[in-house]
Amino acid sequence: MNYVLFTGATGDLGRCCIEEIVKTGDWTVFAGGTNKARLAELEKLPNVIPLELDVTSEESVEAAYQTVRSYTYVLDAVVNFAGIHVFTSMVEGDCVKDIEKMLNVNVMGMVRVNKRFFEMVRIGHGRIVNCSSESGWMTPQPFNGPYPMTKYAVEAYNDSLRRELMYLNIPVIKLQPGSFKTQLTNKIYEDFDKAIASTNYYKKILSTMKPMMTMELGLDHDPRKLAKKLMLALTAKLPRTKYKVCTGKLLLTLELLPDKVVDIAYKAIVR
Repeated sequence: MNYVLFTGATGDLGRCCIEEIVKTGDWTVFAGGTNKARLAELEKLPNVIPLELDVTSEESVEAAYQTVRSYTYVLDAVVNFAGIHVFTSMVEGDCVKDIEKMLNVNVMGMVRVNKRFFEMVRIGHGRIVNCSSESGWMTPQPFNGPYPMTKYAVEAYNDSLRRELMYLNIPVIKLQPGSFKTQLTNKIYEDFDKAIASTNYYKKILSTMKPMMTMELGLDHDPRKLAKKLMLALTAKLPRTKYKVCTGKLLLTLELLPDKVVDIAYKAIVR
């Protein structure tokens, strides 16, 4: 039996991935999350051990570590899936507080978990999978800067960690998923509407851009595609350094253009 610690287990995509992992019958999943009701639902799945795990808290990470150690001394994998998205301006509202919160979950949460569970992975000759995003390598969109900011940080952290742990023969792999319809997506819609209502400078611009955002976020990608890519990252004898899943075509098109042209395109939208 293989053992994997999975953070962000109580999210929609997290549950889908866990279902894919356990259906093989080869894995026991320590499913970490903060939603107690969803953890109780996950416990009904075979070979799933729920953990109350807040990645922003050293104490919570330590408590989860002690629980995992009561079952096993080794891990075959750690999957860092915990993440949040707060749609916010870079200069208006509670942007500093919102950005700090995202960095704490999306980046520092990953750092805390990997640091604490590293020795179990090393002893188990395991691997680490970090969930980034298409936003981690694509040109950031206006009014969505903080989220790519955290994912750019994840990309740098992941690559540096990979090049450090390769000397210990521990693969470090990143997932770069596109947009999927989840509760997280619904939260982005809510934040966008709040931004339109409260902005002092960008009401017309945000209102004009909303249909484009809705189109991009509304892509009906099958989350099982992400789950299957995760299984490749977990089981491949020679895993890739990164796996892209369901990259948005509109955003991908912008990657082909020079920065100045992209800037002009965004300004042209509101004209």
